[in-house]
Amino acid sequence: MTFTQERTLASKVRADFPILHQTVNGNPLIYFDNAATSQKPKAVLDALMHYYENDNANVHRGVHTLSSRATDAYEGTRDKVAAFIKANSRQEIVFTRNASEAINLVAYAWGLHHLQHGDEILLTVMEHHSNLIPWQMIAQRTGAILKFVELTETQEFDLDQFKALLSDKTKLVAVVHVSNTLGCINPVKEIAELAHRYGAKVLIDACQSVPHLSLDVQSIDCDWLVASGHKMCAPTGIGFLYGKLDLLRSMPPFLGGGEMIADVFLDRATYADLPHKFEAGTPAIAEAIALGAAIDYLSHIGMEAIHTYEQQLTTYLFQQLGQIPEVQTYGPKPNVNGDNRASLASFTTGMIHPHDLSTILDQSGIAIRAGHHCTQPLHRYIGAQSTARASLYFYNTREEIDTFIAVLKEAIDFFGGIFG
Repeated sequence: MTFTQERTLASKVRADFPILHQTVNGNPLIYFDNAATSQKPKAVLDALMHYYENDNANVHRGVHTLSSRATDAYEGTRDKVAAFIKANSRQEIVFTRNASEAINLVAYAWGLHHLQHGDEILLTVMEHHSNLIPWQMIAQRTGAILKFVELTETQEFDLDQFKALLSDKTKLVAVVHVSNTLGCINPVKEIAELAHRYGAKVLIDACQSVPHLSLDVQSIDCDWLVASGHKMCAPTGIGFLYGKLDLLRSMPPFLGGGEMIADVFLDRATYADLPHKFEAGTPAIAEAIALGAAIDYLSHIGMEAIHTYEQQLTTYLFQQLGQIPEVQTYGPKPNVNGDNRASLASFTTGMIHPHDLSTILDQSGIAIRAGHHCTQPLHRYIGAQSTARASLYFYNTREEIDTFIAVLKEAIDFFGGIFG
């Protein structure tokens, strides 16, 4: 499929996103902050409103019509998530508030009970804080040791070092699938295969991959996988944990309360079967239903079509950034096919602080991210206090990249004239 054909697809989907059709500071909005959160199509917004206007009731607990409809829609999303990531069973999908909560669930319901003094947890220097802090906490409480895979010369996952770090002491490998700063796509299937040879469990942070790639958790053979809905066209406040059925069954509940019980007595309780034993209290019903609408929307477009288009956008973005001498990008450059990295570019310009650059771009209606992107250790590792980040999604266009590049050049020329 040619870029022109794919661009026609992008032009069609843009009409589905109301927020994109506005001006910011007198300029058409260009939203390049998709790695932080994605925008929501009207189908998702309609799903939210439909629930509140027609079916608003608590799930599972009622036998009346509204509760039955709400429960059907809520549990229907569980089936959609399972199919979307190709899980073996709907019972392997646990709803959480976000990926951070999902990781904490694994850390406390599994890590706290299985990790001991001297056991090793393998992470990477590129981890989001959400996949670092919980394991720091667990290591402090259990005496487990954290070890870190570093980067290759092209700022990608160092597979050779990973192999060298693996040992019989390795009990857990927790790794990001796609770095939200470097954009590299880590070889999670090979990582899982190697880790399992030593009997280690594997957790994948898929926040930056589920919205952009077609995933198969059975093929990857990970033990757990987490994602946040708001990065995949769904609302905030909803995410999910995938876990292998037998493994989830062996884990005790993370939180206690209503919904997660079978029978309750004054001095004891028995717990509900999967996945409900991990879902205490009234859940984010509307948000879960809207997540189902987002999955329907993405599936209708096709994840392969989304990935192909984003590859082309990413290649074009790096081509244009590469023509600006002052710009330094981080992470691997796109290969010939553009399939070795995600659709984001973290960069510095030398003379302009990323926060200042973000402010300047905002004056032209261009939204980018500036800072450490919740990867402070990685920024120290690459020698950058902070970076600017332009992150794309399937509703972005090459014309938007052209405008972004033009304004970026103007900013660099302006500061160069002052400080040059």
